[in-house]
Amino acid sequence: MNIVSPQALRPLALIAGPTASGKSALALALAERTGGVIVNADSAQVYRDLRLVSARPSPEEMERAPHRLYGYRDGASPCSAADWAADAKAEIGAAHREGKLPILTGGTGLYIRTLLDGIAPVPEIDPAVRAEVRALSVAEAHAALLQEDREAGARVRPSDTTRTARALEVVRSTGKPLSQWQEQRVGGIGDAVDLQPLILLPPRDWLYARCDERFENMLSDQGLAEVSLLLARSLDPALPVMRAIGVREIAAFLTGAATREEALAAGRIATRRYAKRQYTWFSHQPPPDWPRFTEPLDCRGLELALADLHARLSR
Repeated sequence: MNIVSPQALRPLALIAGPTASGKSALALALAERTGGVIVNADSAQVYRDLRLVSARPSPEEMERAPHRLYGYRDGASPCSAADWAADAKAEIGAAHREGKLPILTGGTGLYIRTLLDGIAPVPEIDPAVRAEVRALSVAEAHAALLQEDREAGARVRPSDTTRTARALEVVRSTGKPLSQWQEQRVGGIGDAVDLQPLILLPPRDWLYARCDERFENMLSDQGLAEVSLLLARSLDPALPVMRAIGVREIAAFLTGAATREEALAAGRIATRRYAKRQYTWFSHQPPPDWPRFTEPLDCRGLELALADLHARLSR
């Protein structure tokens, strides 16, 4: 009988990479082989409003292994990286207490980095300051940011509504620029687990073909119904659920602003661009000693990737 000391670090598998790279299929295969628990790390898949449009695992797939943090948030309530990291930490802890392997799976780099490295200890923002900042147009907010936090103003794109507002509300509420808060990070679990990562970086032509196929599936009756229900709720267009890949393009088709062919073309472009940004991030941002798997995740590739992960976890 193999006895693990209380001081031993408990394992955490991580499967990350761009959209359509095969993460969910590999996670499910690993969960079935190890009896593990899959923990979502995709910022769109947290919202219950978007099952098909976010490419969440199907109900049949979710019955084959435990899945956590999928579709557990209402789209009207935005899920920040800190919110998700707290929930993920709890689910990982629960899996460990049950003697199961947590398998962190997703393509949202900010979520993963926040969970592993921690987050800047920025105090709660004064609600009055937040309301004041959010009432500004993005142009007004960015102009103010250039005056009040020149470094952040130079770094953040003038069109980036979310990051501009965040940097401006932090400096106004705390009196310190966001960069100073970010010099310290707290709450990360990276040093408290035996992390076994695998970054999926398949050939781009294979990946982009899958992106095209995925968006075409979004234009099915189910995808149209999901976006139609979102539009009927009249949610704030700035909410993350409304800015998820595919929502804007499908909404244009539903409202008559685009034909199906135009929506399909625009959606394919948006999905490819998103995959390209993720591909670049996962190529360069994770530590260089994190293994990269560069083959297509077809039947052969899936078995190879699974064997690699399982071998490292079994050591």
